[in-house]
Amino acid sequence: MEIEYASDKVRLQCTSVKAANRLFGGDAALTKSLLSRINALCSADNIKDIIVQPAFRFHDLKYKKGRNLEGYFAIDVKSVREPWRIILQPLNNHKQPYDPCNIHEIAQYVKIVEIAEVSKHYE
Repeated sequence: MEIEYASDKVRLQCTSVKAANRLFGGDAALTKSLLSRINALCSADNIKDIIVQPAFRFHDLKYKKGRNLEGYFAIDVKSVREPWRIILQPLNNHKQPYDPCNIHEIAQYVKIVEIAEVSKHYE
């Protein structure tokens, strides 16, 4: 699968051990897990390969602090016990968001995702 990044900062956090380590306050286990998740996204043929893996806990998002996140999804960086999530949005072949984004209908066709952020989404 192809990965786009919402910003250079997000790209660096997802591809650099040093930047990821800084993001997680030196937690090497979280850093390793994030880079492993990014590798799994890159290795997947489509988003369905990620959805079917329970360890990723792929789930949709609705709102965060008044921000509409319809069409965005999250996967755990490490586990449900950790607050860190990778927030992503499926993109079509023209690198545009699906509208509407009925993920279970389009999952086998989604070959591009944009990572919007890596954050403690629920805090």
